[in-house]
Amino acid sequence: MMLRLDLQFFAGEKTEKATPKKRQDSRKKGQVLKSQDVTSAIVLLFVFLFLFFAAGFMRDRFFMFFLHAFTEYVPQDRIDADKVMLIYDEILIQMAFILLPIMLIAMVAAVGANLFQFGLLFTAEPLKFDLKKIDPIKGLKRIFSIRAIVELMKSILKISFIGSTTSLILWMNIDKVLGLAFKTPADILTTIGQLTALMGIVASFVLLFISILDFFYQKYDYEKNLKMSKQDIKDEHKNSEGDPIIKSRIKQRQREMAMRRMMQEIPQADVVITNPTHYAIAIKYDDEDMDAPIVVAKGVDFVAQKIKLIAKEHDIVMVENRPLARAMYDEVEIGERIPESFFKAVAEILAYVYRIQRKI
Repeated sequence: MMLRLDLQFFAGEKTEKATPKKRQDSRKKGQVLKSQDVTSAIVLLFVFLFLFFAAGFMRDRFFMFFLHAFTEYVPQDRIDADKVMLIYDEILIQMAFILLPIMLIAMVAAVGANLFQFGLLFTAEPLKFDLKKIDPIKGLKRIFSIRAIVELMKSILKISFIGSTTSLILWMNIDKVLGLAFKTPADILTTIGQLTALMGIVASFVLLFISILDFFYQKYDYEKNLKMSKQDIKDEHKNSEGDPIIKSRIKQRQREMAMRRMMQEIPQADVVITNPTHYAIAIKYDDEDMDAPIVVAKGVDFVAQKIKLIAKEHDIVMVENRPLARAMYDEVEIGERIPESFFKAVAEILAYVYRIQRKI
């Protein structure tokens, strides 16, 4: 009893790699290998690179916007509802010219990062309502799980690394920071923009390095969650290939149906060639419809005895020819025409049968 329980325990332990079908089913449910940090790092990196190289363009657009606002909108004495809507539309257009490129870069980077990690996937499974997601017990388990501890350590690591690198950049440019008090507003904005973009790019690279480590951890956790037990693999095989017991029953029914059809064809046969006890081959020939005789039934032992019994009930001639019966059983299937190598022997038997029938 103890040995049986041990075997059942080990059979239920998830030690086997996931099968292709299990991976495909998990993918359909939206369960894919993905690190959110990889996506965040790539989005931040591309956004800050864009800001670094497009800072001049954005500065000019901002100056044009404020210049237009202070020269056109502010001096107006009377503003009615129509003018307010006109100003609102112009402001939206100007803001779109400034902000839409950043949003477009962020969107393209996010889509590209996800495509890089798990390819193209459209599924609504994660959006379905599931009561298990609001189960307080499972929620507590997730809070105090190993994964939660790893996420906490990862957050501390990100804060420490990014804080250290940005502080280092400020320390390396301390002269520029201290000299801001003696610069014009335009120079102050330029310096602050450059330092901000530089800190953002460096922080993005640091976050990208951390995200690579997180990606390998997510891969390990993903493969661990996908693992299957030996019993799971057996069940999947049964579901995909069919239960062996059911398959054997289906094959048995098919054999029984084929046997009944074969027995129904025996009364139409012209002759049964026997071994005489072990083999029986029923042959039919119609010179108007057939170019050669065909085998309508064959069998050994019990089936052979059944064929001979039916043949006797319907007065079908039985001819003993041991080598011919054995050879035809091995080489000719039911419903097939006999090969040319048997033409002469079968023709002699059919001629003998026709002579007997004419005498009768």
